[in-house]
Amino acid sequence: MKQLMLGNAAAARGLYEAGCEFISSYPGTPSTEITEEAAKFKDIYCEWAPNEKVALESAFGASLAGRRAFCGMKHVGLNVAADPLYTASYTGVNAGLIVGVADDPGMYSSQNEQDSRHHAIASKIPMIEPSDSEEARVFASLAFEISERFDTPVLYKMCTRVAHSQSIVQTAERAVPEHKPYEKNVAKYVMAPANAIRRHPFVEQRMKDIEEWSLTSGINRVEKAAAGSPLTGTGVITSSTSYQYAKEVLGDSVDILKLGMVNPLPEKMIREFASGLKKIVVIEELDPIIENFCRTLGLNVEIHGKDMFPICGEFSQNMVAAAFGKTVPAGKKLDESIPVRPPIMCAGCPHRGMFYALHKLKVTVFGDIGCYTLGSVPPLSAMDVTLCMGASFSGLHGWNKCTGGEHEKKSVAVIGDSTFMHSGMTGLASIAYNQSNSTVIVLDNSITGMTGHQQNPTTGKNLYGDPAGRVDLEALARAMGIRRVRVVDPYNMAECETAVKEELSVNEPSLIISRRPCALLKEVKHKPPLTVDTDKCRSCKACMKIGCPAIAMKNGKAKIDVTLCVGCGVCSQMCKFDALKEQGAARA
Repeated sequence: MKQLMLGNAAAARGLYEAGCEFISSYPGTPSTEITEEAAKFKDIYCEWAPNEKVALESAFGASLAGRRAFCGMKHVGLNVAADPLYTASYTGVNAGLIVGVADDPGMYSSQNEQDSRHHAIASKIPMIEPSDSEEARVFASLAFEISERFDTPVLYKMCTRVAHSQSIVQTAERAVPEHKPYEKNVAKYVMAPANAIRRHPFVEQRMKDIEEWSLTSGINRVEKAAAGSPLTGTGVITSSTSYQYAKEVLGDSVDILKLGMVNPLPEKMIREFASGLKKIVVIEELDPIIENFCRTLGLNVEIHGKDMFPICGEFSQNMVAAAFGKTVPAGKKLDESIPVRPPIMCAGCPHRGMFYALHKLKVTVFGDIGCYTLGSVPPLSAMDVTLCMGASFSGLHGWNKCTGGEHEKKSVAVIGDSTFMHSGMTGLASIAYNQSNSTVIVLDNSITGMTGHQQNPTTGKNLYGDPAGRVDLEALARAMGIRRVRVVDPYNMAECETAVKEELSVNEPSLIISRRPCALLKEVKHKPPLTVDTDKCRSCKACMKIGCPAIAMKNGKAKIDVTLCVGCGVCSQMCKFDALKEQGAARA
């Protein structure tokens, strides 16, 4: 049956059809929906892991048990999973193992723009890359076949545009292969040095074998230009969405080598493709990996790539057209300019009260990865640095060990509940173990908010929303050696300010848990929206200092947007003139 499918949904469908039975992932845009969509198939066990390393190790265990397994993550998550990934390249697999990774050219939801192909090359693991939803479906099955045929994990690379765009998919029935029995093999699976050194030659030969297989498998293909084309003599090598842009703009006016496997690259096929051409243009987003490979081959042809296309950001049809000297249609302009809408914490966001307290106290704030990173945005501007998942606690520890004194008394770290479970626990353990005088704050909104409300080990629910084991943050912190642990309500701004002041004043590590559920959770019951008593409003704009999108100034007076306001009352605590009041009945 033909269906219009999101790329991530098609990937999940492909996993289902290929007989995948185990999925462990950590949510990360743009990869998240693969696991969420796969969870809709009752024949696949799916879970959220605390982090990507755990997800890959769990999927590896499922593979050893003879079940086809998958783990998914975004590009920066692959950094976290790199440790097991590189060694799993040596051990190989039992049943098929796919590692899904989604890159984010343009950094729509990421802290960097890294190219995951580097991990494939460095780990010596094959990487395949679909260019639309149908290939996302088909390549999932193909990846399992490659994995089992060549005894290797397979990297399955998506990107934002393929993951979050839709195209036609031809679905098929599910086929579960016979379970592969586990056989003890110490030389293969125990990666002590003596065993690992014997596995390395196998890995090198495996990559050569996969490259040879790719030449006739159809995963890479040549599309010839039409006879009499004005661009005869020019060839394009490309993959992923860049292929779609090239086809839309260039059609059959050039020879195209479309790559579905981007590691290992097919040397023989590229040489044959270049034969008889005058010029090759490599169209690839981010780093010039294909281009540089072509240059190492010593081809007797002009090679262009990053001299025509940028190394940063997403490509587009217009970019390809301009590079080939084609007319780019003039864009249409609106008569009125649209004001910029910067990202900001939602109305009623439980993090707002704590961030205002930190802003007011003028402390240095080590931040982390999550929707609370928006605490760095004006007017709160309450964050000084954000590096990577889990880095806030560790960074503060190093800062305090080196600064001490007054600097130590004016610095804190913040992290979300999900990110704390991901990689913040080890930072807290270091603070407790090495005894830096650090005040750290867990912003516990009872969900993984930034990626769309996924559960995590602190919520008491699993991926399906069913009851699950729940980590007690207070007990965990005390077990790590943190003696000072307190919980505050971030809607109570005085409580937040007092807690931060008091914990900064002591000479030992301390943890503040700022606990209130995300305002967007369906089960959260809101108070009535507030209204403004215009007679009492003095136009002081104190309520505007918290940066709530539900508050604006109209005709010199504060005005509440009742469609956004959740009645949290944070703004009313800012008003010295009692101008902000509740109205109406409670609503869900």
